[in-house]
Amino acid sequence: MISLKQLIYALAVEKHLHFRRAAESCSVSQSALSTALNELEKHLGFQVFERDNKKVLVTPIGQQVLDKAQSIKLQLDDLYKLADAQRSELSYSMSIGIIPTIAPYLLPIVLPELTKNYPQLELKIVEEQSHVLVDKVRRGEIDTAILALPYTCDGLLSFEFWQEDFYWITHTDEMLAGCTEITADELGQSKLMLLQDGHCLKDQALSVCKLPNSEQHSVGATSLNTLIQLVAGKMGTTLIPEMALEQLIKNNPFLSEARLSEPGPHRRIAFIVRPNYTGVNNIELLMSQFKTSLKHHFQKSRI
Repeated sequence: MISLKQLIYALAVEKHLHFRRAAESCSVSQSALSTALNELEKHLGFQVFERDNKKVLVTPIGQQVLDKAQSIKLQLDDLYKLADAQRSELSYSMSIGIIPTIAPYLLPIVLPELTKNYPQLELKIVEEQSHVLVDKVRRGEIDTAILALPYTCDGLLSFEFWQEDFYWITHTDEMLAGCTEITADELGQSKLMLLQDGHCLKDQALSVCKLPNSEQHSVGATSLNTLIQLVAGKMGTTLIPEMALEQLIKNNPFLSEARLSEPGPHRRIAFIVRPNYTGVNNIELLMSQFKTSLKHHFQKSRI
């Protein structure tokens, strides 16, 4: 008889394409995992994996098995979530993915109040780029993810809870420093630096400013903090979301900010979940909590 354990082990091998790493992720010995998979293939009557000393490959028919195994695992996870939903609000473990251009700026704002109001909630935070988080949500590896829209999330539900604009950051000695707003055309007078390809913030900034995607706007940086340090060193200018302003330029007399005056909001922040996710009510509760914390924070900061 095929067991759930065998299917979970098979999914781990599919993810890692490496038996030792798959075994480690399942907290079992490699021999135990290999034995379980051999038994699975014996019951099926065909190979799910091709393996030798150098690599592991999924067979075509094995991929069909893994797709069905993934569906079974998701349904089982949903059963557990359904049971969790009957407990007190937000009193269990939740895994949330957050992109790097949101996580370090959102979490310090929302976590203190969230921890205070829901002390039994155990959050597991995964920081990754948007495409990785979308895949993890689809596969059920995390409960939900917080992304910046617009971003393609076909087949998933999105729950928007915040909107914000971009701000242009420049050295106080540079041309146009000191202005309170700036247009996309005026950005052309500066050396605009953005994150490397793969970060949705770059695509969103280029789209808002109607600029082409070229090497001119990329410096290979993977964090907004790096871009800010480059601006402070007079290597160019950059665009950052409003949420990051306080952390990145507060108490830095060498930096100047100006709101990008192009039609907004320039990005929208939302939770994404699978359509059949059973914890939607708790996502809505989290969304309300986040929105309240953000409103209070920005009302204070703008006084």
